[in-house]
Amino acid sequence: MTYFSLAQKDICEYSETLNFQRDKERKVKLILMGAPGAGKGTHAKEISKKYTIPHISTGDILREEVRKDSGLGKKAKSYMDSGKLLPDDVIIEIIKKRLQEDDCKKGYLFDGFPRTIHQAELLDEVSVPDAVIYLKCPDDLIIKRLTGRRIGKNGRIYNVYFDPPPEGMEVYQRDDDNEETIRKRLQVFYDTFSPIMDFYKKKGIFHELRGDEEKEVVIGKIFTLLDGLK
Repeated sequence: MTYFSLAQKDICEYSETLNFQRDKERKVKLILMGAPGAGKGTHAKEISKKYTIPHISTGDILREEVRKDSGLGKKAKSYMDSGKLLPDDVIIEIIKKRLQEDDCKKGYLFDGFPRTIHQAELLDEVSVPDAVIYLKCPDDLIIKRLTGRRIGKNGRIYNVYFDPPPEGMEVYQRDDDNEETIRKRLQVFYDTFSPIMDFYKKKGIFHELRGDEEKEVVIGKIFTLLDGLK
């Protein structure tokens, strides 16, 4: 190996180190939207890893507060036990508490929140998002992704259309992975989140990306968008 090629190698490694440090230092406050089966979970893991920000689900926070039997947890449980939806002010109180934790210093990634215009307005009073990314997928593809889902005994998820299990392997299908249920879930998603999308479009921070492209292409576009934020 020549001195020149060694120098090139050192420069490349140094550049990669700088990029890694820059990603770790960048503050990213993100809301990720997408219908069930759009790939939010897959891409959220990559975003969380690259920018060292927590992937926050309101459902997970609620369950944790209830488990800890905190004041907020008791308040949330009283609504849940009576079959009532949690009021927006209770939701935002729980969100506000979560954002005060150390792992949120560099930002956050919300998945499935906010779910109402009022929640979005209350979130702005606590922390204004940098970007809202919507992963748009055709319904027919989502139905294929979900109805084709099969789970092995080891917990691994396969898909009979895109990643079939090995021949002879015993797998099972979730009861709700049927077309009728999925179409209802899709309609609930559109009814719930369309107004939220309009809210963020008016703010100029809404970005729609194709979620039906290859995983590497989609996450590459997400990184490019986030890296370009001021």
